[in-house]
Amino acid sequence: MALQPVNRRSVPEDVFEQIVSEVLSGQMQPGEPLPSERRLAEVLGVSRPAVREAIKRLTEAGLVEVRQGDSTTVRDFRKHAGLDLLPRLLLRAGELDVSVVRSILETRLHNGPKVAELAAERAPAELITQLGHTVDALAAEPDPVEQQRQALAFWDLIVDGADSIAFRLMYNTLRQTYEPALPALATMMAAEVGRPDAYRRIVAAIGAGDPAAARHAARDLLEPATVALMGALDALEETR
Repeated sequence: MALQPVNRRSVPEDVFEQIVSEVLSGQMQPGEPLPSERRLAEVLGVSRPAVREAIKRLTEAGLVEVRQGDSTTVRDFRKHAGLDLLPRLLLRAGELDVSVVRSILETRLHNGPKVAELAAERAPAELITQLGHTVDALAAEPDPVEQQRQALAFWDLIVDGADSIAFRLMYNTLRQTYEPALPALATMMAAEVGRPDAYRRIVAAIGAGDPAAARHAARDLLEPATVALMGALDALEETR
């Protein structure tokens, strides 16, 4: 292990972050036991209560398993962790994980039409007005990064209209992961966020209470940029 003494200003957090890095990098493999609390405290130069608090957080995140009277073992995060891990997986060791980006794009293309469909079934009338204002703001915005922010605001309202806590939490995580990359994606996303009429078709379908039309309109909007980004990822992998 490459664990290092931690900054005492945020001891449990630093212990947690170091062990998370070890698990995600594969330095700690599923089934591998963690060192004892005493040993971790010695290696990291912290107190045992700080280690105990960090292990509690690791357990809640699905990264380790604590068995009474037995050692604490690493779990397979792919099987046990939640969506909150996604932003950490996107960049590892300073490099973009292409497979994670691809999975985000696939989820976006799959979920967008479905939440639009649900919004057409469930959205209150006042949401349609809000969606219209958001599309107007998108159409009037000249800056490509700000256009993406308006597009995110649009989808935020669509998710509200879908009235699904599972989709809401998934969207929150995907947005948190996606937002830091807005400047880098501006050129590639211009073809999508520069189509206010496509957004208006989604609004019209939701306003008409037509789930099938809303689903098709959302896919028509999302698919071209998704295909382009997937192609860019394939080209990136070939150069590595």
